[in-house]
Amino acid sequence: MAYGPGVADVLIIEDDATIRTALVRALSAREHSTMTSPNALDGLQSLVDHRPDVVLLDLGLPDLDGRSLLAMIRAVSEVPVIVISARDEGREIVSVLDAGADDYLVKPFAADQLEARIRAVLRRSTTDRVAAPVVVGGLEVDVRSRVARLDGKDLDLSPKEFDLLAFLAEHAGEVVAKRELLAKVWNQPYGGADKTVDVHLHWLRRKLGESADEPVYLHRVRGVGVKLVPPS
Repeated sequence: MAYGPGVADVLIIEDDATIRTALVRALSAREHSTMTSPNALDGLQSLVDHRPDVVLLDLGLPDLDGRSLLAMIRAVSEVPVIVISARDEGREIVSVLDAGADDYLVKPFAADQLEARIRAVLRRSTTDRVAAPVVVGGLEVDVRSRVARLDGKDLDLSPKEFDLLAFLAEHAGEVVAKRELLAKVWNQPYGGADKTVDVHLHWLRRKLGESADEPVYLHRVRGVGVKLVPPS
């Protein structure tokens, strides 16, 4: 998840290149980061690889109907899905929402309307996700109060150090690539410079009382990324 206020990583699964371009332009102007796919199977792979905050899903895809893709998405993820479709029949909309979509927008729609829908689904999903602090060993991260504790003692973290720790704690045990950290924590496009991540990981390790050579919670996976795990 992107940690800036109101900022999201949006996966657009839409076969119309003109619509994809317009959506990317509108969302980028509102400081969201975007990924796009012109078909269902590539979109599903992108979802698994990059874990976006929100999916915009067209129903008329060339390789698979959007409803079938929605079922596949729901089998692997609880990511909010906003269906964007020219199909405006009431029964169709109700059926898609019952199948697991979080919202439904009928094309054409205004960019501000889409932005409002994204904010709404993000509020709902964030409330569900951060209802309780994340605990990993002696580390406790409370995203609501923005407090992190190690063995019962508050950690003195900068805002970005906290965001980094919170994201890694939410994905404890998973190897997270630096490019994903840049996208989710810093809202920078994939492929940006990863020196920023290295510096913040160094500062975070120091405050956790460890180092890259003697890791306790933060373990480097050479050539891949970093993972947060409880002490051995």
